[in-house]
Amino acid sequence: MKGRVVILDRIGTRAAAALMVDGRLEDLLIDPPDDRPAPGAIFRAVVDRQVKGQGGVFLRLPEGRAFLKQAKGLRPGQGVLVQVTGYAEPGKAAPVTPRLLFKSRFAIVTPDAPGLNISRAIRDEDNRDRLLELAHEGMAGAAEGLGLILRSAAAEAQDDAIAVDIAAMRALAEELCTESADGTPQALLDAPDAHLVAWRDWAEPAPDMVIENEGSFVEMGIWDAIQALSAPAPLPGGGTVFVEPTRALVAVDVNTGPDTSPAAGLKANIAAARDLPRQLRLRGLAGQIVVDFAPMPKKDRRVLEQVLRAALRADPVETTLVGWTPLGHAELTRKRERLPLAEALTR
Repeated sequence: MKGRVVILDRIGTRAAAALMVDGRLEDLLIDPPDDRPAPGAIFRAVVDRQVKGQGGVFLRLPEGRAFLKQAKGLRPGQGVLVQVTGYAEPGKAAPVTPRLLFKSRFAIVTPDAPGLNISRAIRDEDNRDRLLELAHEGMAGAAEGLGLILRSAAAEAQDDAIAVDIAAMRALAEELCTESADGTPQALLDAPDAHLVAWRDWAEPAPDMVIENEGSFVEMGIWDAIQALSAPAPLPGGGTVFVEPTRALVAVDVNTGPDTSPAAGLKANIAAARDLPRQLRLRGLAGQIVVDFAPMPKKDRRVLEQVLRAALRADPVETTLVGWTPLGHAELTRKRERLPLAEALTR
């Protein structure tokens, strides 16, 4: 099926969403199989103890604990409002931040970060002026310290729809930011489920079709695409990419396949670099990533770097190319925003 198609389904009672682009699975969201803290949830937490050498503190949540970096001035027993930024690794605390964000399809309201901003992806000056006017109107009289960012999806949106989003996020921010940080640990805002995240983050460009039927993952071939993720990813020309998570890191190996020509290594590596963010995204893999690219002349490394950096910039999950190891492997670090697919599929 051509175009961008969003498929909404459920795994048991859990929400799941898939994004297909021209018949290929581009993104996948599945709610966790348990009540672990998920990205976007907001809590009143209580400082437990400092972690020497790491510059952070452990926090008590209603269930479990969280870890807050760069927590200067916090003392044991003190309350603090925090937002979950990613899934915790097994046996570890959930990562959180005190910088709350209230994010919807077109608008992000930012407490303690005043100012009105328009996405840099919107370059048309007339459109930027229109959106800035809407921002001024929507935030007039807002609580002190609240800021606003209008997202790239707002470029093609109607004024009324943008105004509704601004009003909803502003009201939510003003309500929660008046909550006292003192008291027992408490959940203040649930994390958005997979359906809401799909609606919020897959709006640009607008999907050509949205399918929301029970069993649509089977009908649209999503389950087949998920099963294929357990095998090496094929590359044009017969090459393959192996993506293998370990406890310490994610190992990626690029093979050229039957092509033994002098240019085979660079061709396979460029194809692998372009597809790597998608492969990691669908598998929900993050942390430290080491890529063993196929052999190629060292002079071609700059070209490969340019392709890889461009692919990472287009990915919604923050990923950084750290550099190259003495053995010629590329090292990346990736934010843990997604639940590993193997855990998400646990029933």
